Amino acid sequence: MPDELDAETLAFAHRMFDLAREGATGELAGQVDAGLPVNLTNAKGDTLLILAAYHAHPETVAALLARGADHTRTNDRGQTALGAAVFRRSPEAVRALLDAGADPDRGDPSAVAVARFFDLPEMLTLLGRA
Repeated sequence: MPDELDAETLAFAHRMFDLAREGATGELAGQVDAGLPVNLTNAKGDTLLILAAYHAHPETVAALLARGADHTRTNDRGQTALGAAVFRRSPEAVRALLDAGADPDRGDPSAVAVARFFDLPEMLTLLGRA
């Protein structure tokens, strides 16, 4: 089947997602600069940006955004990078995403809904919804 990836390619992709989770900004940015698709998505629909935001790595978030990562993408559960950054209470990542144009009302649940559900007034303030 032509859409199947070989074991080496799959291992490389898994390693790239691990770099996003770990906040290995330099290495991940270098891979993107060398041709790795900045919007690479795993089987659950998580992009590198969503994973970096969820694991509270604002430097990695900023580096991916600077390289064209799409902050409008949602994973298979409807979650966005901004919603993930709000959930993890990462003000630096939230600011980077907002500065890039991320919509606090996008996603299901949206970043605003996440902040309200978990009673995060500091995140609502950042989102302009205090």
